[in-house]
Amino acid sequence: MIKNRFFCLAAVLTALLVAPLAAQQPYKTPPQEIIDILDAPPPPFVLVSPDGNWLLLAERSSMPSIADLSLPVLRLGGLRIAPDRNARQMLSFITGLTLKNLADGSSRRVELPEGFRMDFPRWSPDSRRLAFCRVTDSGLELWAADVSTGQASSLSPAALNTIFAGPVWTPDSRRVLAGLAVEERGEPPRKPAVPVGPNIQEAEGKFVKAATYQDLLKTSYDEELFEHFALAQLVEFDVSSGSSRKLGAPTLLTGFDPSPDGRFLLITRLKRPFSYSVPAYSFARAYEIWNQEGQAVFVLADLPPAEEVPINGVPTGPRSPQWQTGRPAALVWAEALDGGDPEKEADFRDRLMSAAAPFQGPPLEIAKTQERFFGITWLGTEGMALVNDYNWKKSRRRTSLVDTRRPSRPPKVLVDINIRDRYNDPGRPVTASTPTGHDYALLENNRMYLAGEGASPQGTRPFLDRIDIRTLEKKRIFRSAAGRYESFQGFLGNSRRLILISSESPTEPPNIVRLDLKSGRRRTLTDFRDPAPQLTGIKKQLIKYKRADGINLSGTLYLPPGAEKGAKLPAVVWAYPLEYTDPAVAGQVRASPHRFTYFRGASHLFFLLQGYAVFDGAEMPIVGDPKTVNDTFVEQLAADARAAIDALDGLGVVDTSRVGVGGHSYGAFMTANLLAHTDVFAAGIARSGAYNRTLTPFGFQSERRTLWEARESYINMSPFMHAHKINEPILLIHGEADNNSGTFPIQSERLFAALKGFGATARLVMLPLESHGYAARESVLHVVTEMLEWFDRHVKNRK
Repeated sequence: MIKNRFFCLAAVLTALLVAPLAAQQPYKTPPQEIIDILDAPPPPFVLVSPDGNWLLLAERSSMPSIADLSLPVLRLGGLRIAPDRNARQMLSFITGLTLKNLADGSSRRVELPEGFRMDFPRWSPDSRRLAFCRVTDSGLELWAADVSTGQASSLSPAALNTIFAGPVWTPDSRRVLAGLAVEERGEPPRKPAVPVGPNIQEAEGKFVKAATYQDLLKTSYDEELFEHFALAQLVEFDVSSGSSRKLGAPTLLTGFDPSPDGRFLLITRLKRPFSYSVPAYSFARAYEIWNQEGQAVFVLADLPPAEEVPINGVPTGPRSPQWQTGRPAALVWAEALDGGDPEKEADFRDRLMSAAAPFQGPPLEIAKTQERFFGITWLGTEGMALVNDYNWKKSRRRTSLVDTRRPSRPPKVLVDINIRDRYNDPGRPVTASTPTGHDYALLENNRMYLAGEGASPQGTRPFLDRIDIRTLEKKRIFRSAAGRYESFQGFLGNSRRLILISSESPTEPPNIVRLDLKSGRRRTLTDFRDPAPQLTGIKKQLIKYKRADGINLSGTLYLPPGAEKGAKLPAVVWAYPLEYTDPAVAGQVRASPHRFTYFRGASHLFFLLQGYAVFDGAEMPIVGDPKTVNDTFVEQLAADARAAIDALDGLGVVDTSRVGVGGHSYGAFMTANLLAHTDVFAAGIARSGAYNRTLTPFGFQSERRTLWEARESYINMSPFMHAHKINEPILLIHGEADNNSGTFPIQSERLFAALKGFGATARLVMLPLESHGYAARESVLHVVTEMLEWFDRHVKNRK
């Protein structure tokens, strides 16, 4: 009896002693100057109208509160569903709209009620109207606004169902399609108060090598709840009259796309059986064509759950269906010819198929791709298209000009480069919109336009080229001014002489400018101001250096305001490793010293306000064969880090004995590895990372081997397996509701437990309700404070 009393007393005393080290604590706040910067209104989004005659400035909310994150959320089928709104969880909103006429420069504000919150607005194909969803506490309403008057009105009650798809304009710009919650569905199913039995899953010889997805369905109750909220009734709303009509029966709608002639709808809907292994976008589904009355007239495919897809492969059967631009109602889709398995030998991996209204004959094969198809852009000429395919083993992508009317004619390869090659990237095709709202690559007199980043050893200088698709001859018609970052945004109306660009510099935020290509005259159309003028004293420069094996590396070095000449500063290296197949491509410069720097969210750049230098985006390439590149991950990462420290040391502005390292997600994984396998950093900050790769056994990041195929690599590159070597202080931060594949909160919890077991200096911060990124104002301020305090203690003022 005495022994038991003593044991209980000891347990209580132990709990009291330990509690302060593990208890929930109030949110912290950083210095006021940081709070002021984070609370400053973010700049509006800018959207050019389809006809190129209007600018839409969409004002947006700042950070949500922790109370916003506390609203009910259901985690079902890989989704976060807000049951009170029958929508996905929304944490940022558009709060106001301003229309700017590019012809006369006049502005008009869309008239909205006080406190209005909405999702991102959608232009009608004719650019005369806008459609958007008003967000209320009880649900989402469909609204439309008239561009000419700025007046807006509601079209529906607060009963939209936008879990899978938002409103869509019809080609005539007169009507809007949207899903509504089903009136007759009743109350949500209630979870049984007492279990009726165990939850059981079975494996029956199928090879299901699924990634470690989060928020999956787990029980029959989850299935019922998912079906209750996902069920939607498709409704057509007439914008002018305000009338509406139902189309078809309620179903699990995930997509509805009108044909160019408006006579048909491409419908994507989910169906049972649901999967417990993959998210909703891989559930069993049907692709159907409906007529204007909501009746199915053609079934393209009825597909099972995509559970048996090979690693880095695709499902068998029709995929990626879409309407062909330039034809009234012709459907195009891709099908795998290799069983969807990239490991199989095949002369052609995919084929493109087509079926046209009235959808009665057999579909036609219109093209084949030697590698995996990943997108098509139609040209202005009917039947001509740019077809993209890629080879993951060689890490290459290709764009070919294809005449789908003559499948026997060989494609003409326009681009064939490494997927990560920035210097040789010719840019993306400039697209326009047909009167029915369908995009196509702008083609005039056999010439199309390409807008690109213009990466170079000196940094990026975006450009606009015109290319002849017959001769492949190019002419550069615009390039960013030296010392600035200017990117093409669109043509002004039908003119090819007047273009819209976004122009910025290190001291000037991005603004939209009208540029006359012939005369060079410019007119600034927006007036977005610097939200943090107190940071104008920050200096930044592009730093280039080499790894020990000769690979070129680079990063952007920021120096704090008022940094004294000759002073050696504490520093933060913030990075994210990437895999490459080509050393030359790995060494390309990917940053621009001429961009404006925004300080948003839990940014590591706030260290600048505390007297640190920040080496941002320090390149950490891992180079090798895509199949085996991770076999040398640790060695290459260590070489990258040493090269960065040597580069900083050579500049003479950093005290290399006081350098901390940090990163988010895979950057956190990098951080823990660097602290385990090198001694070049004083401390580390690892946010939302995965540290034990045996918990992601079917691949992660670019790793496509399983744990059982590459056991040694999985273990060697798992910092959890080397926790006993982490002898520098490390701060672990993780959202308790992380929804990113692989980065389960338990990853940080288990690494922290291991570090405690080896007597390491560590701190674990678990953020309530936060996902992979941190959204709530309270969380963001707290994370910034934690980071500053940690590095002040263990880097700036290290003993």
